[in-house]
Amino acid sequence: MAETKQYSESEAAGDLLELDDFLPYRLAALSHQVSVSLGNLYADRFGLSIPEWRVMAILGRHPNATANVIAERGAMDKVQVSRAVTRLTAAGILDREVDGHDRRRIKLRLSRSGERIYRTIVPLARGYEADLLAGLSTEDRQALTRILAALGARALTLAAR
Repeated sequence: MAETKQYSESEAAGDLLELDDFLPYRLAALSHQVSVSLGNLYADRFGLSIPEWRVMAILGRHPNATANVIAERGAMDKVQVSRAVTRLTAAGILDREVDGHDRRRIKLRLSRSGERIYRTIVPLARGYEADLLAGLSTEDRQALTRILAALGARALTLAAR
């Protein structure tokens, strides 16, 4: 005889949340999985944490950014950015410069050593991305790009409320 599951009133009323089916959780879990996997590559080969690599990646594309810009672009809090910048500067990977127009602002950029590391990691990161997407058809990749853009725009709209 099959066992019948008993539901409480809240379960029957739909008051419970099944995390495995909840989109925000699924996105966060996937992001964490990918970050950890890719982060292991940075840590093992270059001794970099995920926030440190994000700082480098942003500065590789946007030299002379401030810590606030990095935090915003990298989806990191200011403490993470500050720690990463401190460590990368101490390691000679970043250079800091006081902004000539606003002495309160510190502009950051990759040092020559940082540029070399960045140029080595970029193809590895792109290779990881290609491996990750290899399981999707061209149509699915295009749909994923559209869906992520739409969800991103919608999340911004909801955050502005």
